[in-house]
Amino acid sequence: MNGKTREIINPYNQEVIEVVAEGNEEDTKQAIKAAREAFDHGDWKSTTATERGEKVLHIAQLIERDKEELAKLESLDTGKTLTESREDMDDIAGVFRYFAGLADKDGGEIIDSPIPNSQSKVVREPVGVCGQITPWNYPLLQAAWKNCPSTCSREHDRDEAKRNYATYND
Repeated sequence: MNGKTREIINPYNQEVIEVVAEGNEEDTKQAIKAAREAFDHGDWKSTTATERGEKVLHIAQLIERDKEELAKLESLDTGKTLTESREDMDDIAGVFRYFAGLADKDGGEIIDSPIPNSQSKVVREPVGVCGQITPWNYPLLQAAWKNCPSTCSREHDRDEAKRNYATYND
């Protein structure tokens, strides 16, 4: 990291909540490189869909358990009322629960094939590392909307894709 920091200011009273690292272009490149390495060779790739769903469900349960503390932090960070932030925590936990429930489901779409006695299946797969910019007023909810689908999605290597293609063409 470049050593630069940024103060996070409470919008209500202008007090410093926290001091956090502030990355630059080089930090971003290093983070992308590390994320790509983890994507290609990390443990998550070999984690089953059911296990991914269970882990994401556990996060939803932790959000529900710690709702009050998280809502207070979100209110400090965004300037929202505590009531609004509590509702956001419910929404965020709901996003995690929703995608946890989809993790081990086969979401592929069967479509007509021009080849007789065969079917084609559209499978949407993660393609790699992405970055996100979250707005100041919904940072956790936006992060949940972006991270949960990618966290729960299936990984397919080329051999598995070939096996699936062969299966659908039998």
